[in-house]
Amino acid sequence: MGRTKIVVIEDETDISEIICYNLKREGYQVSAASRGDSGLNLIRNDAPDLVILDLMLPGLDGLAVCQQLKSDPLTRDLPIIIVSAKDDESDVVIGLGLGADDYIAKPFSPRELLARVKAVLRRSPTRAEPGNERLVFKDLIIDSNRHEVRVAGDLLKLTATEFRILFQLAAHPGRAFSREQLLNRVVGEGVVVVDRNIDVHIRSVRRKLGTLKDHIETIRGVGYRFVDE
Repeated sequence: MGRTKIVVIEDETDISEIICYNLKREGYQVSAASRGDSGLNLIRNDAPDLVILDLMLPGLDGLAVCQQLKSDPLTRDLPIIIVSAKDDESDVVIGLGLGADDYIAKPFSPRELLARVKAVLRRSPTRAEPGNERLVFKDLIIDSNRHEVRVAGDLLKLTATEFRILFQLAAHPGRAFSREQLLNRVVGEGVVVVDRNIDVHIRSVRRKLGTLKDHIETIRGVGYRFVDE
């Protein structure tokens, strides 16, 4: 947890390299794909915080990728910035209508790109950094600075993994996460863990939450989400 994940889907190698280089310089964790279909797979595996999406792509074009992301409960709230050539204006309008958050026309400066990225992340309801953040849901308080969880004032004894899972869900209320997405966010890359292990941690968190266990909802065939009602 910690670094913002961005997926770049761009088939022009030079442009993709420029985008990735500048994003990495700013401290973002960046993955790239050159096709629409492979980009979709990358998004579903990496669970990024933002997608930078070219419109003209082999495999699936950018509009088809955008449409699939916005029709999937797991990715419909994922912020998307469209990258387009100047003659793609009508497609940009369609993309924004599908739910993309912003667009940037080619050619563009790295400064402009970074400004758009930061602006979209700031206003994104799905982005929450686990830094000095305190999430409050009536009797449930999750304090990432203190690494504490309290229910009606009582301190819960959660493991580090349990805390990260609860924080990840609670920081994005209403958003569905697959088991694989939770593992990628909570355990980190390069660690081999069976995705069903997440169920064991969820059961333990629910047990410790007691009367507030219903905050964590199971979505059959998908995974889990946090409900703040």
